[in-house]
Order: sequence, then structure tokens, then C-alpha cells
Amino acid sequence: MRVLNSRQMREADRRTIEDIGIPSIVLMENAGRQAVAAMEAAFEDLSTSRVGVLCGRGSNGGDGFVVARTLIQRGVDTAVFLLGSVSEIRGDSRINLEVLGRIGLTVVEITNAQEWELHFSEISECDLIVDAIVGTGFHGQLTGMLETVVADVNALGVPVVAIDLPTGLSADSQACEGEAIDASMTVTLAAPKIPLVFPPADGHAGDLVIADIGIPLPILDDVEGPYLELLTRERMREIVPARPADSHKGDFGRVVVIAGSLGRTGAAHLAGIGALRSGAGLVTIATPRSCAPILAAMAPEYMTEPLDETTTGTIDFGAIDRVLELDADVIAVGPGLGRAPGTAAFVQALVERAGVPLVLDADALNAFVGDPDRLMGRDGVDVVITPHPGEMARLLNVAIEAVQHDRLAHARDFAAAHRVHVVLKGHRTVIAGPDGRAFVNLTGNAGMATGGTGDLLTGMVAAWFAQLLDAEAACKLAVYLHGTAGDLAEADEGEVALVAGDVASRLGDAVMELTARRRVKKES
Repeated sequence: MRVLNSRQMREADRRTIEDIGIPSIVLMENAGRQAVAAMEAAFEDLSTSRVGVLCGRGSNGGDGFVVARTLIQRGVDTAVFLLGSVSEIRGDSRINLEVLGRIGLTVVEITNAQEWELHFSEISECDLIVDAIVGTGFHGQLTGMLETVVADVNALGVPVVAIDLPTGLSADSQACEGEAIDASMTVTLAAPKIPLVFPPADGHAGDLVIADIGIPLPILDDVEGPYLELLTRERMREIVPARPADSHKGDFGRVVVIAGSLGRTGAAHLAGIGALRSGAGLVTIATPRSCAPILAAMAPEYMTEPLDETTTGTIDFGAIDRVLELDADVIAVGPGLGRAPGTAAFVQALVERAGVPLVLDADALNAFVGDPDRLMGRDGVDVVITPHPGEMARLLNVAIEAVQHDRLAHARDFAAAHRVHVVLKGHRTVIAGPDGRAFVNLTGNAGMATGGTGDLLTGMVAAWFAQLLDAEAACKLAVYLHGTAGDLAEADEGEVALVAGDVASRLGDAVMELTARRRVKKES
């Protein structure tokens, strides 16, 4: 599902109204009714609650008037407060405001701070607040009465449902420059917006509901401007390939994982398991000679290939020729590799000489610090990099805080400049391709911030790449399933106790959940 900025949303509205012929007042009606439907699904006691609807002077306020009318028609005790004067309301919003009057509802006008203070006691008696004050047209920072309104509403501690965006957030920025509504749920219209999916602004959104208000999906997909897509279950399900009954292991790709060093065999193991659990037909872990017996004892399902090693137990540069001889459809390199100079030289040579797609993580990325241009690899060979924010910062020679301030921009710019696919891990993992397209993932949780989960993802990306033969699709599916498995594991173990092995053990369940299958336990 496309994530839109304010200009793109206006264009989608315009094309729907002018080209498709759906009147703007119909879109407003749909928005209000969809918001009420979301409220009914989320709040079991809605029918017995008192709801306060705070409306602004623009179209967001018009959505709020429709919400209020729909609630009243459902028998819900509803009060409407207009933060402005009735004389300022125009267009479709004015029509819906007048309808409220004709059905007997008095709208309370609040035009200044004194009137807000006067009526705040009525608002504080509400069990639920609807925020329809400002929407995608807002930019900057709240001031004056609206700043006070937001602070007071947040202090009430009652659930708040925001329509389209929590008041105080800009549709074009993940930043939050001042006061903003702390919503329990945001019902965003037609498509998600940037502050609803990226921190820190997403912390104000609560549960996200995307309301279909009648704008056709082709318009949302085709509107010009930066392309950012939210990974959804429906889209990811389409990527998973079916397995014919007469399949054999050679049909699902040969993955070579170059990983591990003395004391870091666990990283190599997790990458191998990630590849196996993601359906790769054959997985080989190429590792320093002294590490091969250790890894061979960890799991019988993958093969091991002992490589020449340095005196410190890392892969030696001299192993490059042997690695290039291995039969591989995709090579993943980096987990637990170490930073010895000979190992770094090995990685650099591999990127320059490999004739198959590469997935680079961890110490493989550290080999290019100071010279990221060498990451491009050979013409016609796809390269995927999977940095965490610290590794990304080292590649860019910037502070981690700078990367985190605008994860999307850094991932996009690096992918375009170096012609690679970037998977920038972390809260709201970002995937960016060399063509400028970007994707953001909502699955996953804070419990996954533990050693080894990134290694697992490296193997997953390589395995799906070997099966799909499509770098973008492989990155999307691996990231989505990685987060889903993490969420399933967190439900069992909690965030604090979660470890990478828990995530690995739920990868099968994640795939079955995505494809609408369920595991049936055998009775003993």
C-alpha cells in the first residue's frame, strides 16, 4: 500500500473527483462513516459512551461532522465542539455542519482560549474524543489556542481517535516539532502518511487503521512523486511462490553463507538456519577451517565448507578462489566474519569478482568503510546490503543520530548513489532500491533488538533471493516474515526474554500465517 505525502494526497483527491467523477462530498461521507466503523470495531462500549468530537475549520472538521452525525444516528451520546466560528466553514464541511443543525444537534463554537477553558469541563466528561481538528494540510508547529487544546486533551487520559492524522503532525515529516495529539487510534484516509509509519511521529498515532474512502487503488499507486510503499499482508502473500508436487531441492536455490570466525560461529549458524527456514534448497556455510567442525555439529541440515584462515581464526584472503568455485545461486557474507585486514580484503575481492547476487551484512559492510563506492560490484550482479543504523552511519561517515533522524532519506540516497538494494534494519525497517522505490515494514517489536536477529535476516534474504530471482521481492518478503516471526515469538516469550533462536523457530509459523495456513499439532 502506497504511503503518500500531502501533495500526492491532494492529487489523488483531485483525480478521483475530476477524472473518476466521485464528488468530494461523497469522499467526506465515506471518510466519516469508515471512521465510525473503525471505532465500533475498536471500542466495545462505544454505544454507551459519551463522545466528544473536536472539529477544525477545514475538511478534516467536515469529516468530524460526518462522524458526529453517524454516531448520533447509531444512538451514541455525542457532543460537537467547533474550534473556530461557524461563519468560517465552507464547502462540503459547511453542508455537513448544517445537516447537524437540521437533526437538532447544537455545535459549540470555541473561538478563543477563554471559551476553550469555559467548555473544557464538558469535554473532560467525555469517555472518548475524536480529533478532527487539522489534517494533511497542517505544517509547522501548533501555537495559541490549538497548542493549549492539544495539551489539555492529552492530559485527560481518555482514548482519542484521530481522523487522518493526529493534530500537530505534518503529512510530510516524521518529525514532531511541538505539541501533538497522543491518539489511541488513527483512522487515516485512503493511504497511510509518512508520520504514521516513521518515528518519532508514529508514537502519536496509536493503532493505525487505513480507511477505504473510495479513491481507486490505481490512482494511489500511480500518483507522481516519491514512491514509498507499506508492506502489507495482502501484497506479501502474492510474492510467496507455490511449490509444485514434483519439486526437488534444486528448484529452490543454492545458498552459500560466508560467515563465522573464532568465537562467532553462532552468527554463521543463525544465518544458515535463516536460509533453511526460508526454503532454500541447499545451504552451505563457508567458514574458517577451525570453525567448520563446530558449525557441522550445530545442525545437520546445512553443509560446511572449510576455508583458509588467518592466525586469529578469520577467513584469509587466500580463500577467495575456493569460494568462487562453489556452486551458488546467491552468496550471503558477513555475520560473525571479523575485521582482520585479510578478511576485509577477501570481502572486497568477492564483491569485485562474484558472478552471482550478493547479500552483505555486518563485517562485510565494515570492509567498505571509507570506500563505499566499491560496494557496487560487477555490472549485472545485484548487491543487497542489510546494515543496522551503526553500520549505515559508518558507511556514510555520519553520526548514528543523523541516520535515525531520516532513515528513509539515507537508505534511498545510498541505494541510488551506489546502485544497491538497502535494507536499513531497526524499528520500521526501510528497504530502498537503486530505482528510487522504497518500502517500510510495520512487523516486528523491540524484543528483536538482541544479538543474532540480524544474522537470521541475512540468511532469509539470500534464501528468498535464490527462489524468487528478484532482489526487491526477496528483501520485502524476508523483512516482513522476519518481523512476523518476531511478533509470534514475542507473544510467547515477551520482549525481555526474546532471543534470535525464538524468532528462527517461528519462521515456519510466519509463512503459514501469511499464506493462511495453520500448523496442526500431532497428538502423542
